[in-house]
Amino acid sequence: MPNHCQQTTPARKKLLLFPFSGNAREAASVVEAINGQQETWQLLGFIDDDPEKHGLSFGAYPVLGGREHLQRHQDAFVLAVPGRPENFRQRQALIASLELEPQRFASLIHPSAAIGIGCTVGANTLLMANVVLTANVAVGRSVVILPNTVIGHDSRLGDYCLVGASVSISGGVTVGENCYLGSGSRIIQEMSIGARSLVGLGAVVIKNVAANSVVAGNPARIIRESR
Repeated sequence: MPNHCQQTTPARKKLLLFPFSGNAREAASVVEAINGQQETWQLLGFIDDDPEKHGLSFGAYPVLGGREHLQRHQDAFVLAVPGRPENFRQRQALIASLELEPQRFASLIHPSAAIGIGCTVGANTLLMANVVLTANVAVGRSVVILPNTVIGHDSRLGDYCLVGASVSISGGVTVGENCYLGSGSRIIQEMSIGARSLVGLGAVVIKNVAANSVVAGNPARIIRESR
C-alpha cells in the first residue's frame, strides 16, 4: 500500500541581528554555518540605530532599518551583539534599552564549537567557530566569544562580556560582568577578573585584576583604573 504519510520540515525561526556591526556580520556567518547542517534560522536582516546604515546590506542580508522592526517582526528572535573596546561597558544598558522580553533573545553556537559536560550558555550569547568550553564552564547572558578561544574547566564568564579570538582561560577562572578580554590574551588558573575590566591584546594575567581596571603586557600590569 502507498505510504500517504508526509514528513514535514520544521519551520525556520526568524531572526534579527542588532546592530549592523562586525560582531553581527560574523553572527550572520554563524547562522549560515548552522543552516548548512540543519535549516534552523531565517535571518531577516539587521537593525541599527544609525539611519545612515539603513539600506546597506551584508551578503543577502539587508539593514532593514531601526528599532521599529522589533515591533514589525514580533515573531522574530533577536541577537543583540553590540560592543567594542572603546564602549564595552555600555553593552548592558544598550541591550536593556531594546526593552525585549527575555524569550525574544536567541543564542547562536557555531557547529564547530565544542561544549563539554556540565557547560551552560546564557541567552543572547554568540559562540563563534572552534570555541571550546571544556567542562563545567558557565557562560553568562549577552556574551560574545570570538573564534578559537578555549575556556578551561570550572571557569565562570559573567554577563555582557566580550572575548576576543584565540583567548586561553585556564581552569577555575572567574570573569566578572561586562569585561573585555582582548584577542590572544592568557589567564592562568584560579584567577579573578573584576567586573568592567579590560585585558589588552596578548596580555598574560598571572595576578587577580581588580574591577574597573585596564591591564596589558606580559605579565599583565594595570595601565589605569576607571570608575
